[in-house]
Amino acid sequence: MALWAAFFSRSVSGINMRVLAIDASLRNTGVAIVDLANGQPRALYFGTIHNRPSLRSSSCLVAIRDRLADLIREHKPDCCALESVIYVQSYKTAILLGAARGAAILAAAESGLPIFEYAPTRIKQATVGRGGAGKNQVAFMVRALLGLTETPAADAADALAIGLTHLRSEEAARQGIPGEKQI
Repeated sequence: MALWAAFFSRSVSGINMRVLAIDASLRNTGVAIVDLANGQPRALYFGTIHNRPSLRSSSCLVAIRDRLADLIREHKPDCCALESVIYVQSYKTAILLGAARGAAILAAAESGLPIFEYAPTRIKQATVGRGGAGKNQVAFMVRALLGLTETPAADAADALAIGLTHLRSEEAARQGIPGEKQI
């Protein structure tokens, strides 16, 4: 945690950035709005877009896109960050995850937001310090780093971790360290 505080305290004062962070999934999409104001990261919003099991996949995609569009209008983020494609054992799961990512990317792209993606191991490394960290460890560290009063649910915690990873990457890029590429 001290490393994060030291990193952000060196950031250029007066730099403000607001990130829409997404951990896409068909049934439980984690979403967060995090910002960096005067060197301090904070969570403005976090939660999960829950889609009932009885809802058709196509309806889930519309629900994800619509909720993200609402959050974009409400919070006016500067960019979007999401987890990159992960490797799964089932082709069916991979297709559904890809479709959910597509709905999320569409919502951000329709709003003209620059979109960045981060590998799951990089997110865990940036948040916990270990690329193989478990979901509980990520949630615990996100709570500590953002000074939250309660530990967020797993999907929301993952989205918060994605947002923090992007803020850190952008600060590093400002200091001359190459950052992530836009998609």
